[in-house]
Amino acid sequence: MSFRGKMWTLLISSVVAAYVLVGGLPFVGTMLQTQAQQPINDPGAQLRIFESVLQHIQNDYVDEPDLAKVRAGALRGLVAGLDPYSSYLTPEQVKEFGSPQNGKKVGIGAELSQVSQYLYVISVVKGSNAEKAGLKAGDVIEYIENKATRDISLYDARQMVMGEPGTEVSMRVLRAGERPQAIKITRGIYQVPKAESTIADGKTGVIKVFSLEDGEAEDIRGQVESLKKQGVEKIVLDLRGVAAGKLQEAVAVANIFIREGEIAKVMGRDNKVINTFAADPAKHLFDGKLAVLIDFSSAGAAEAVAAAVLDRKRGEVVGERSFGAGAEQQLFTLRGGDGLFLTTSKWASPSGMPFLGDSRDTMGVKPSVEVKRPETPEAGEVEELIEQQDEEAPQQPQPTASPKPAAKPAAEDIQLKRAIEVLNGKAQAAKAG
Repeated sequence: MSFRGKMWTLLISSVVAAYVLVGGLPFVGTMLQTQAQQPINDPGAQLRIFESVLQHIQNDYVDEPDLAKVRAGALRGLVAGLDPYSSYLTPEQVKEFGSPQNGKKVGIGAELSQVSQYLYVISVVKGSNAEKAGLKAGDVIEYIENKATRDISLYDARQMVMGEPGTEVSMRVLRAGERPQAIKITRGIYQVPKAESTIADGKTGVIKVFSLEDGEAEDIRGQVESLKKQGVEKIVLDLRGVAAGKLQEAVAVANIFIREGEIAKVMGRDNKVINTFAADPAKHLFDGKLAVLIDFSSAGAAEAVAAAVLDRKRGEVVGERSFGAGAEQQLFTLRGGDGLFLTTSKWASPSGMPFLGDSRDTMGVKPSVEVKRPETPEAGEVEELIEQQDEEAPQQPQPTASPKPAAKPAAEDIQLKRAIEVLNGKAQAAKAG
């Protein structure tokens, strides 16, 4: 089915849902029968069905309908079927979108997305208020205040998390192996740590990256230069937990290790290439062996670096399949003052494979050497976690916070260990199947 056909199908489905909610059940069977008789990819036919539904709501509904609410509900349902990052915005949200006041709001230090329609914590910034409050990567946020996250868009959820510095936001958090927790986090400005480096075995340097926002590429370049002066011949670039950043910064980081060729692409409608980023030989710095570490908390810019290393055959990528993000949105204002915040392009590898996909099998970057950590949740496990909590405590939107478990001894970092072994040739790399 073409994209246009999918859009019309989603539109009709959304209107049907809205009509059912306002009492249109007797008409649904007739409407569906009519739809079945129409060519699914014919926009004119679908539009006539849409108009028919609106006429029935206006003429036959028991009360005077608020068509503005019906329209807003239909648009919310329509956009919700696209991807987590597209959203319907109310007129008030459109006004706030570019206002100076909106820019003064601060967050908690966590990168958020959606899994199974719930708010999901991709990563938590080291030293941020979110980390201090106990929030962890892989947590499912079931409620923000008294609002179920499955009932709101990712955009709305992010707006609820942000606010004035010093104010608190309450969350109900689900975590595998633990009881539901009520966590309060103070909003505030946080500082992302700069890249750090260590030397593992005399000749192998390990660079731990925390973000790929503006300026991080220069910090990483400085770490590489320092390691080279110390005689390092091999580098592990640790991008685990890196979910924030810009594509241009990712390109600059990859260019440190890649001398020539394409590094990343931006893909638009019908897989059309909007932009291509190529390596600048003058900015290349390191020729030694390279391994990149990624996990389920690596997203966006981190995925661009890992994909470039794989596509250019520059080194191994070790760890777990990454989260799958990296897209750009544009706000389209509608006649009523509301708006559509739509994904209009996706970040992609040099070969043109977008990181944001339709399923877990097509999302993110697949490592060349797969090393899974037992604590990393799979998408299916997130769904099981939600179902389990619904069965055990369906009437407990805000339970008492569970006591924090006693600190456990740090487990061996099996992913870093394998990456070093691969670089040193001491272990046969188990290639990802």
